[in-house]
Formats: sequence, C-alpha cells, structure tokens
Amino acid sequence: MNASANLPSTPAQGTVPALFVSHGAPLFAVDAGETGPALTRWGQALRAQFPGLRGVVVMSPHWMAHGVRVMTGAQPATWHDFGGFPSALYALQYPAPGAPALAQEVLALLQAAGVAAQGDAERPFDHGAWVPLMHLFPQADLPVVQVALPVGAGPQDVYALGAALRSLRSQGVLVVGSGSMTHNLAEFFGGAREPAPYVLAFSRWIEAALERGDLPALLAYREQAPHAERAHPTDDHFLPLFFALGAAGDDLNARYLSREVMYGMLAMDAFALQPTA
Repeated sequence: MNASANLPSTPAQGTVPALFVSHGAPLFAVDAGETGPALTRWGQALRAQFPGLRGVVVMSPHWMAHGVRVMTGAQPATWHDFGGFPSALYALQYPAPGAPALAQEVLALLQAAGVAAQGDAERPFDHGAWVPLMHLFPQADLPVVQVALPVGAGPQDVYALGAALRSLRSQGVLVVGSGSMTHNLAEFFGGAREPAPYVLAFSRWIEAALERGDLPALLAYREQAPHAERAHPTDDHFLPLFFALGAAGDDLNARYLSREVMYGMLAMDAFALQPTA
C-alpha cells in the first residue's frame, strides 16, 4: 500500500486543535464508560469541521526510546502490549494506515528544531495509541504516525517536541498526546468506585492552570500540583500532556471532552486545545 495516497492533497482549512486524551487501562477499548462516546462525538465533529484532515501524529508513553523515534511504516500492526486481560481485547485490531510521507515531514520538522530524530519502519501501534484512536476515529481510515517518548525527558523537553510540530496543525494534522491525567497503578486493584479525593484535587488543579494559561505552573506541576507524586509515581503517563501543550502553543483554551474517573483512581480527562474564539 502506498500510504502517501491516504493523505488528501488539500489540507484542512484553518488550525486543527491539539488534543490530550487519557487512554486509561487497556479495558477502555471495550469498557468505554462516558469518555469513549465523548471522544467519538468529538472525532465526528472534527472531521465535519476539517474535511481535509490529513492524519494524526500521536505520542504515547508505551513507546519510550533512547532518543526521538518516528514511526515511518506504511501499515503498522496492532500490538496488544499487555497481559492478563479478557480474550476479547486480543482480538481487536486497529488497521489504520501509517503515513510515510507525513512521517518524513515530522522528521524534517524535528531535525530543523535541532532534534536528532530517526525513523522506525517496524514500529507497531501500542495500546496507548490504538485504544483511544478506536474511539476517536473508529473507521480507522486516517493515517497515523507515532512519535516515541524519549527516555529521561522532562516536561520542557517534551513540550519542545510538540512545539517543533506546531505548524502541522495549520496543515490539516491532528497532534495528540495520549497519556493519563492520573496513573497510580498500585491503587488500580483497590476496588474503589468513587473518585479518590486526591485524583479530583490534582485533575482540577491542572484544569485551573489551563484556564489561567499558566504554562510555567504546568511545567512545574511536580512541585506545585497537589498530590502530584501520588497521582504520578512516575511521570511517563503525564508527559504526553506536554506534547499536546507544545503543539498548542498559545492556544491554551481547553475544551474538556471528559472529566470521568474510572476505578476510583484513573482520571480520564480529555480536552482539545484550540484557538480562543
């Protein structure tokens, strides 16, 4: 398959929002809660607004690499990179095409920003990418390119990667950070059904910082946000937020699609970052 044929020649008109999604547990693929349908509705509205949408560039914490890597394959496989879940999950496929031509644009932009990025033609879609995309674009017809989360990167580093790709938004490309608003897996099997107070405190602090357009506070979330270390014992699942923020730039007008909390401890916040009307 020539994946470049999947890229419309006419880009979307206007500036496509950047997007942050919480991809939750792998079960989110089949247990969609309120968040899955909200993502589907938003995806439908986005395609109606931008009929020339060319593709998706997504960062997931389930691809961490030494250095920056960019998926360049024409037809990435669906990787079930988890264990111990119901068999129905392992039967799911997300057969979206890759986008070698778009991947080369991503590589060129990163390299122009001084990032020594390299292509990876064998990389499959991990569940941090394909699970939320199943809800966003269930037809699996939009070309998708993944960008690896560099090992050892901090918020400012990941923000810079998103910023390097900011111009893609005016060229019909959706830039997505897929992570988790909270992610303390030690509490996953606790059996709680009501949202833990710390989950709500952390999530709403992030929302308030977005409302203020307070990028310095967001970058320093680990020192400033309440319960940051409990919400994220490690920061890998929070760092994709900064990929979306970098791509958004000054467009910190966050339109929330979901504030759901699953299993008491997984905040499923998802929001589009778009120009102020």
